[in-house]
Amino acid sequence: MENELTSSIINTLGVGSGINMAQLANDLAEARFASQRTRLEDRNLDLETRIETATLIRNQISQFASALGERVRTGDLSPEPVLGNPAVANASVLTGITATGSYDLEVTQLASGQTLALDPVASGDDLLGSGTLTLRLGTVAGASFTADTEVDPVEITVEDTDTLASLAAKISASDAGLSAYVANGINGAQLVIKGAEGAQSGFTVEGTGGASALAWNPASDSGQLRETAQDAEFMLDTIAMTNSTNSITGLPEGLQLELTATNVGAPTTINFTDRTGQISDVMSDFVTALNDIATQLNEASAPLSGVLGDDPGARLLKRELASLTSEVIMPNAAEDEPSTLSDLGLSLNRDGSFRFDAERLGVTLENNAEAAVAMFTTGLFGVFATIDDLARATASSADPGSLAGSISSYTDEIAENTERLAEIAEQQEVVRARFAASFGAADRQVALNNSTLDFLRAQFSNGSDS
Repeated sequence: MENELTSSIINTLGVGSGINMAQLANDLAEARFASQRTRLEDRNLDLETRIETATLIRNQISQFASALGERVRTGDLSPEPVLGNPAVANASVLTGITATGSYDLEVTQLASGQTLALDPVASGDDLLGSGTLTLRLGTVAGASFTADTEVDPVEITVEDTDTLASLAAKISASDAGLSAYVANGINGAQLVIKGAEGAQSGFTVEGTGGASALAWNPASDSGQLRETAQDAEFMLDTIAMTNSTNSITGLPEGLQLELTATNVGAPTTINFTDRTGQISDVMSDFVTALNDIATQLNEASAPLSGVLGDDPGARLLKRELASLTSEVIMPNAAEDEPSTLSDLGLSLNRDGSFRFDAERLGVTLENNAEAAVAMFTTGLFGVFATIDDLARATASSADPGSLAGSISSYTDEIAENTERLAEIAEQQEVVRARFAASFGAADRQVALNNSTLDFLRAQFSNGSDS
């Protein structure tokens, strides 16, 4: 408001000098700080361009690592077990493991959970009467039951208002690990109780009061036991094994099985798809992706014309890319096994670009295909780990020498410059106001002098007339 009033006064009094004093004060104040402001604004534009370019390259490497990881985990390089009889089991391999070899599998028994179908009642809506239902977990073997002493019995209070349906809900919600529901069959409503898979997941039912009719134990079973709790039993390469569930882990080569059927006396084979044929395509795509990154990086880091010509992160990344062909990515490889990306056909041109040496890869596959396949995992070492480590290092802002470190530094500088521009704007306003006040006073004096001169002229003119 004060600035508007000052400008109004100056413009009004400007008739004395004929000069727009407000505009003059503003122009002089701007001129005084113009070079500083322009330098900072130009620097911020340059920094924003650097950030944009560095971010693009960093993201290219991150996307490259992500795509390669997906290809190794679930794509054409992922190990895929194949069963001769696929009805017996579903097979998979733990992520990061290169599975090879062949196995025989014979499933003699599937794991199952105990199932009880208690005696029917006329209606599931009938009230049971108050009482207590006690569920004990353990092993049912024939007519005997051995309680699991490490698992406490579960007691369920049966209210006067409980029906089979509400009791089934209480059983399912209890800590016993059981599920229950009411089956309305041709003989009436029956409470069905089911346990988890495994021989030690059997159970008995004890009842008092209104729940006494629901009691069950194997010694008094008269057909209520529809399925017995049991472990899975199978043989892998004739070695007998058991498991409490049909989901089998901890097998060689990271093999995992979900047993689905038995094949007693007719073992099936488990083999792994040969992935050597896909390595050539993967390495060709690998070289293409690297060249896309190298081209962008070389253009951006050109010493004289590149946006990142003097950027330490760009220089470091160029050195890291150039060393990829000779870097040992399989430190535990035997002397006659491939251990570098050059063994897989990656070759470096003099201009910093890459080419795919199919002949070199062919020699590697011919001499040791299994070791070549083992280089494509998501483990600590190998092709993916090398590119993933490069992507992580490039994206680490904690390292001032990385691209992310450069981006962080540029961002901080922009913030500092922006803060300095705000300070300059404040200083410029102070100077403008000072100029405006000074020029206003001068203009008022000129107006006063002009008024006095006009008066004197009028007096002399009147005297001459007389």
